[in-house]
Amino acid sequence: MKNNIAFLSLILVISACAVSKKSTANKDLLQLKSHMTGSFSSAVQAAQDTNYFDITLHMYPIWPNQEGHWLYVEQSVTANQAKPYRQRIYQLEQIDGQTFVSHVYIIKAEKDFVNAWKTPEKFNTLSMEGIERKAGCEVVLKKSGDRFDGATGEKTCPSELRGASYATSKVTVFPGKIVSWDQGFNTEGEQVWGATLGGYEFLKEE
Repeated sequence: MKNNIAFLSLILVISACAVSKKSTANKDLLQLKSHMTGSFSSAVQAAQDTNYFDITLHMYPIWPNQEGHWLYVEQSVTANQAKPYRQRIYQLEQIDGQTFVSHVYIIKAEKDFVNAWKTPEKFNTLSMEGIERKAGCEVVLKKSGDRFDGATGEKTCPSELRGASYATSKVTVFPGKIVSWDQGFNTEGEQVWGATLGGYEFLKEE
């Protein structure tokens, strides 16, 4: 009888630890999602350094009833937000206690979703067949305190923009701030697009 009680107690302790670890993991993933959610602007950086444009970045959750964590991402020159130059869907996933992945998807009919960050429910009409994963372009992030640092693989993300062969992204996600450095390189490894001095600094708007 005593052995049975001891065994049962051990099972309960193990179960409690598993629940605690899962709760912590979910908390970190939700923290990353919270840091990334909102409208961001590089206006302050652009005013201080003419090497950078005034860019607006919108990232908002979509598909609340679908498994996983999904964000619609829209990026545009602030003066021309009616014509964004980048529209993506990110899927956030946690790999282990400190490692996270942001998978990148293109929207096949992206023109139908311009400015849809204002009405995320519009994406309820978009099925998985309407998006396509950009294999090799995912960003792997590591948690350090309340920030997340990450990057794509060195030459894993193909790109044909402005003569590029591949693209790289380096990202740091802070509370209230995202630093993003996207660059394109040709087959000789020469940079053909993107910032040259460092990443864009996007501050979250209130």
